[in-house]
Amino acid sequence: MGNDERKLFGTDGIRGVANRDPMTAEVALRLGQAVAQRFRHAERPGRIVIGKDTRLSGYMLESAMQAGIVSAGADVMLVGPLPTPGIAFITWSMRADAGVVISASHNPYQDNGIKIFAADGFKLPDEIEAELERKMEAIAGGDDSARAAPDAIGKAVRIEDAAGRYVQFLKQVFPKEHTLDGVKIAVDCSNGAAYQVAPQVFQELGAEVIEMNVWPDGRNINHECGALHPERVAEEVRQSGAHLGVALDGDADRLILADEKGNIVDGDQVMAILGTRMLERRQLPQETVVATVMSNLGLERALAAKGGKLLRTAVGDRYVVEAMREKGLSLGGEQSGHIIFLDHATTGDGMVAALRVLAVMVAEERPLSELSRAMTRYPQVLLNFAVAKKRPFEEMPAVQKVIAAVEKKLGADGRVVVRYSGTESKARVMIEGTDEAGIRAQANEIAQTLERELAAR
Repeated sequence: MGNDERKLFGTDGIRGVANRDPMTAEVALRLGQAVAQRFRHAERPGRIVIGKDTRLSGYMLESAMQAGIVSAGADVMLVGPLPTPGIAFITWSMRADAGVVISASHNPYQDNGIKIFAADGFKLPDEIEAELERKMEAIAGGDDSARAAPDAIGKAVRIEDAAGRYVQFLKQVFPKEHTLDGVKIAVDCSNGAAYQVAPQVFQELGAEVIEMNVWPDGRNINHECGALHPERVAEEVRQSGAHLGVALDGDADRLILADEKGNIVDGDQVMAILGTRMLERRQLPQETVVATVMSNLGLERALAAKGGKLLRTAVGDRYVVEAMREKGLSLGGEQSGHIIFLDHATTGDGMVAALRVLAVMVAEERPLSELSRAMTRYPQVLLNFAVAKKRPFEEMPAVQKVIAAVEKKLGADGRVVVRYSGTESKARVMIEGTDEAGIRAQANEIAQTLERELAAR
């Protein structure tokens, strides 16, 4: 059972504009009931964690989810604003039956989303999401079997020290024999979920912290700041003489870094820095890092030079995690800054990744600009354009032909990825190679052929 049977859930939970279908209080209420019913416990009431980011609509959706869950006889543990990976951590640390994250990650504040973690802190598989949707449809149609008897309604408690627990967990990621004494860090929290915990972790480890965008007002999350606009933290690093800039997104499950010169360091470079060191120390299971088809060829080459391999998946951190779990691997991620260490966390965690990079900087006493030379980036051209219909590429021989011709020309020194967006009505053409002008022309040729073929039907 795949994506085709799920109407509400996409690659990263349910997403939409707040207070418009499906991101309404009514849908959240039904989802709460369905989740409580699905994760019922035989011996005791189910226990479900709810956390959120700093969006205005978080209050509405949190209350509605809470009402749905308690009405179906399960108990709720509220953690308030906390990074997505922090909510996953609290879910398994509290031995809850499921966790709910109310966040639209890096989207503007008008959007929101709901994703569910299982008891182990991992995102739910497609078939359980499809099952939840069927339960929600039944509830909407008048099925009240999810409702608990009056004496079995659940209750809600607030976990007052959730942020403190997560701070302690993060500090354990950093090697005990080192501190961040004398290290100056600019941290851009995107007016999002990490606005309290990120500065606190770095400060408690001894760093001097310059706090940026730690004043959420419900409407300023991700607004011209954070991982979507790393040039802001890069500029701050240049102005302040910081050793490192850390830019998180709204729910802090991804990060982009800036080195001490103000150069931006993306997820591929972070994986290259950490992957090559893990290979040297024989700490990388099966000598393999997992990334998506969008990751730069330079990462693949950097790992290969140290005897490692890059396994590529479809775009989306959930597919990276699935491949890692299936093959028993520990390091993976995306160019956009989702970095996943299954030894530490069940989902991408911007703070874990930042701390791992800082550990290398401190241990080797080398600046980030030197460390990021672990890989040489290949020129990459990415074109996006709107499409009315997502026709399968194999039904368009002209498109196949032009892709094959470009691939032949590039040989081993380049890659072509043509795909439809999982979340929008768009086609994406990505080409890598050594000659930027050449690959730009090739990308345009593929895009034009595809537009022509799609328009012809």
